[in-house]
Amino acid sequence: GSPPQGLVDDTEDVSLDFGSEEELALRKAKIRHPLATFFHLFFRVSAIITYLFCDWFSNSFVACFVTILLLLSFDFWSVKNVTGRLLVGLRWWNQIDEDGKSHWVFEARRVPTRAASTEAEARIFWLGLIICPVIWTVFFFSTLFSLKLKWLALVIAGISLQTANLYGYIHCKLGGHKSTSRATSSFFVTADVPKRQERRTSEDHVEIHGKTGTR
Repeated sequence: GSPPQGLVDDTEDVSLDFGSEEELALRKAKIRHPLATFFHLFFRVSAIITYLFCDWFSNSFVACFVTILLLLSFDFWSVKNVTGRLLVGLRWWNQIDEDGKSHWVFEARRVPTRAASTEAEARIFWLGLIICPVIWTVFFFSTLFSLKLKWLALVIAGISLQTANLYGYIHCKLGGHKSTSRATSSFFVTADVPKRQERRTSEDHVEIHGKTGTR
């Protein structure tokens, strides 16, 4: 039979809303992604510290060079693929289409989610992203003026890797992906001109050969 009317009314009046409590707890949390925040600074700060004090721990230039270069590479990968997406909701990458054109893609998360970053995380992200390339630029001039030319290639690598991430995320933030994509495509298309000409001539040759064979 049908349930009593009192039970139906009690069931209809019950409303459980856990979403508001979860959102309130997330808003109060200062750091929602502690692991990503830690590694956002760990590799780049470790590279700078190793560069400054590597002579104290090792007399081998090759060992110091390789260690710092590995830290810079780990930093570039983690910031580009992980921490930017988690801490500020931004990501960028390069892709090649079917015609061989290279495109730079810059994305920004517009709709806020429960896993969105806090203001503290965003502040840490941008400060680390901006300050560290400035420090490597200072290292460049100090290395140049002190004539320590053996470190110059390493310093240039540090500036290049960290400036690339800074450039990419600034474009993500400002939304300037269309002009950059067009400029990059026009730059890379010149390298494919000979290949396309060879491909067209081979296709024309096959087509002409097929027509002459049918006559």
